[in-house]
Amino acid sequence: MCDPKVGVVILAVALVIVLAYSSTARDAKSQSGSAGVTDAQLVNADSHSENWPTYGRTYNEQRFSPLNEINDHNASRLGLAWYFDLDTHRGQEATPIVVDGVMYFSTAWSKVFALNAATGARLWSYDPHVPAEWGARACCDVVNRGVAIWKGKIYFGTLDGRLIALDATTGHEIWQQLTVDPKLRYTITGAPRIVKEKVIIGNGGGEYGVRGYVSAYDAQTGKLAWRFYTVPRDPSKPFEQPILAQAAKTWTGEWWKNGGGGTVWDSIVYDPALDLLYIGVGNGGPWNEKYRSPQGGANLFTSSIVALKPETGEYVWHYQEVPADDWDYDSAEQMILADIPIDGKTRKVLLHAPKNGFFYVLDRETGALISAKPFTFVNWATGIDMKTGHPIESATARYPRVDSPPIVPGPLGAHSWQPMSYSPLTGLTYIPVNDVGFNYKSEKDFAFTNSAPNFGIDMVAAGMPQDPKIKQAILDSVKGKLVAWDPVQQKQAWAIERPGPWNGGTLATAGNLVFEGTAAGRFEAYRADTGEKVWSFDAQTGVMAGPITYTVKGEQYIAVLAGWGGVFPMVTGEVSFKSGRTRNISRMLAFKLDARTTLPTPPPLEEPVLNPPPSIATAKQIHHGEAVYQRFCSGCHGDVAVSGGLLPDLRYSGALATDQWFKIVRDGAYQSLGMVSFGKEVSQQDATDIRAYVIFRANESKSEAKARP
Repeated sequence: MCDPKVGVVILAVALVIVLAYSSTARDAKSQSGSAGVTDAQLVNADSHSENWPTYGRTYNEQRFSPLNEINDHNASRLGLAWYFDLDTHRGQEATPIVVDGVMYFSTAWSKVFALNAATGARLWSYDPHVPAEWGARACCDVVNRGVAIWKGKIYFGTLDGRLIALDATTGHEIWQQLTVDPKLRYTITGAPRIVKEKVIIGNGGGEYGVRGYVSAYDAQTGKLAWRFYTVPRDPSKPFEQPILAQAAKTWTGEWWKNGGGGTVWDSIVYDPALDLLYIGVGNGGPWNEKYRSPQGGANLFTSSIVALKPETGEYVWHYQEVPADDWDYDSAEQMILADIPIDGKTRKVLLHAPKNGFFYVLDRETGALISAKPFTFVNWATGIDMKTGHPIESATARYPRVDSPPIVPGPLGAHSWQPMSYSPLTGLTYIPVNDVGFNYKSEKDFAFTNSAPNFGIDMVAAGMPQDPKIKQAILDSVKGKLVAWDPVQQKQAWAIERPGPWNGGTLATAGNLVFEGTAAGRFEAYRADTGEKVWSFDAQTGVMAGPITYTVKGEQYIAVLAGWGGVFPMVTGEVSFKSGRTRNISRMLAFKLDARTTLPTPPPLEEPVLNPPPSIATAKQIHHGEAVYQRFCSGCHGDVAVSGGLLPDLRYSGALATDQWFKIVRDGAYQSLGMVSFGKEVSQQDATDIRAYVIFRANESKSEAKARP
């Protein structure tokens, strides 16, 4: 028989455990702060300046905060409040969400974290376990740009095409939906948006034989509500939306066999007053219109802004910025909604600075063009025809002669995914600008492939020449800048020159400040009205993501996700060094006034030594190897066999001297590390010649290093 005293002790212990568990659960629930994020609160997010509850803070995506405790008079006192180290070493592009003292954000490989926004303490984390080999399907690194929050749930997309809902308090999975055909090379890197109890998500893969669309899922259940396709399918079959019958008339040939592109890979914006959802549509696939739509045509709705009804996905209007795009000038870059004075009247406008280099002001109710001017140097077009809304293309735009200068901007875009911001106090838009040209030339014998991007562009002609004078001239032309742009006057107010492109997104505040990270590893603040620098911090790594600001217990913080990566250092090789040879050290950084936390000193960089086998292949083998390398390998290992530092530089590979090379390239020996097999489309001779080319380049680089002072 049980001793009564023992029973009392057991009951007491059990009570303590129950109370402790209840207390922990209450604390976690109070920290999550997310249960109250409803549709109404998202609409009225501007009245809750302490939070950052959606991708651009409010539905208008201006990335402007009315907080002003940190301002242009005291920003020099900013210090690091806390940092949180991440377990990935790839590009970090996410904008964090902060609600009631809790920060939620995604990282490379589609992982999600919840932190105490005042201390950086981890509350929970979630890993969707994206297969490593899926990285080979992504054009632009294994990045993820953010999460969404609604009624106690966190939503995000994964690189392998899933949409997942998590419990905001615990991080436990609630539901997930596969949003793509897994047999096709779709990816998701963009942040979802919550609109009227629906999760809106797009996808990427325009260069990989997919057909673009945007989907809406029930936020509670994950059930598909509607889907809008941005490219028509085979005209012999019924179209999913009536408008696609009209769009099909703007295509020629058999575009549907290779998808057509037009993916909605980033920008999605909602106007609750007009009840319109705006999507930015990507480029056509392949880039080269001759192979995509051989007899011409505008190719709707590629490179367009499309307005939809959020309840049903019904088409309302569109504006195509680049008809028959030939240059990868997609329109998926961030859109901003604003009410600005034009000709003495306040107009509801949509502001857009896409890849093509022109700043567009559109009437967001009708899609009518109000104005468009270049916000940086462009030479592919001389202006925008205000009657047709179409660009006035230059004589050499499609495609230039051999002796023509590079087309500017190139595929990197004058402005890419890095978020811009708008201050209603200064009336200026703050744009991260890239000044990089590109040698476009049609690929002679283009054939679609499943194992490589499909550009229809001669990537050998686009590669960096090795003549020292030509190379230096190209590098001297590669630049970046932060531009403050007046959308009413359509002119530059001020600019900050950068050594190179691919600098970070921007944040504007009522403290007369603009924050931006740099590719060279700084995080900086400027006066929003004049561009005067007032503060700078050594982030130890390139900073590309968009910063945010929030308060906890009345104290203002500035936060940004740091970690170098993305398409620029992955693809452009030596050109990427122009921006600053930074390593990837992935962290969340948070700052406040008079904080004194310091980052640990990074270990010294060890310069590898080039020790390649001798180059004994014929010129014909090397030339063929270069062509195959540029088509199949440069997207990960860098232009002309020079890695930007994210993935291995093959010039240093020990496999160059052994048959292990073929096991890796053709048999998939490193598939678990993300290096998939190319055996179906890269023959033994191709692999042999790729190796010959890389050996040639390694020896060439070794000789250059010896000759360099």
